Amino acid sequence: MERVPILKIGEILLVSIQVDMSDQTAVALQEDLAERIVATGCHGVIIDITALDIVDSFVGRMLSTIASISRVLDAETVVVGMRPAVAITLVELGLSLNGIRTALNVERGMELIAMDRADDHDEPDDDPVPEPTASP
Repeated sequence: MERVPILKIGEILLVSIQVDMSDQTAVALQEDLAERIVATGCHGVIIDITALDIVDSFVGRMLSTIASISRVLDAETVVVGMRPAVAITLVELGLSLNGIRTALNVERGMELIAMDRADDHDEPDDDPVPEPTASP
């Protein structure tokens, strides 16, 4: 069984899918990626599908599952390198890829994740601790 490489670039894990995704390869990727997110504490996952000429419903579901697993582990997922024919196929299959953002290339994907992290740090706490007040 082939394994999909997972590279760490700063706070981001880069997954470059270069092989046909079998059931076993997809399950192994999900497990490997979850372990790497936890081990590294990365907050972003970029999945590069540039090498994929065809995406079927299985690959679409696998991408959605990976995004869900990553989100639960506090990592944003961006799919990059989608070819026009792949985008058309996904739409025709009715796959919306919920929870997955897309970008044209790895550089733009990294920018999206960086912007998301910056926005997270700029937001005020949902439940701020009130300042103590002196009673008269």
